[in-house]
Amino acid sequence: MSTKTILARILFFIYLAAIAFLCFMHVDRIPEIQKTILGIPSDKIAHFLLFLPFPILAFLAYDHITDRPWRAVLFAVLTFLAGSAIAAGTEYVQGLLPYRSRDLADFRADLLALIISTVAVFVIDISNIKKRN
Repeated sequence: MSTKTILARILFFIYLAAIAFLCFMHVDRIPEIQKTILGIPSDKIAHFLLFLPFPILAFLAYDHITDRPWRAVLFAVLTFLAGSAIAAGTEYVQGLLPYRSRDLADFRADLLALIISTVAVFVIDISNIKKRN
């Protein structure tokens, strides 16, 4: 395993830990911010930005496994499903915590970020596969 791959996997692990921390921390630690940005609730923007890097970091950590188009498709689907499972899990657990709440709109923002980022990574991955072949 290359140093680049090891560093990418460490970064991915740190990112996952940051997701857990940010999703489960006590809300009184969150600084007061503007309620909306361009009419969009700021907490939805935060959820979107929190999950946007997931497919990118997953790809950097595991891009060596996508040497054929069908593997790129499989990787994109599995990455999206894994990110969706994490997003759903965080919302579920938040609903169990006395100081957090479950919000379907947060989950939708997470999914939107995952869709956009997964498609972008998939297009780049397919492009790289075509260049190599």
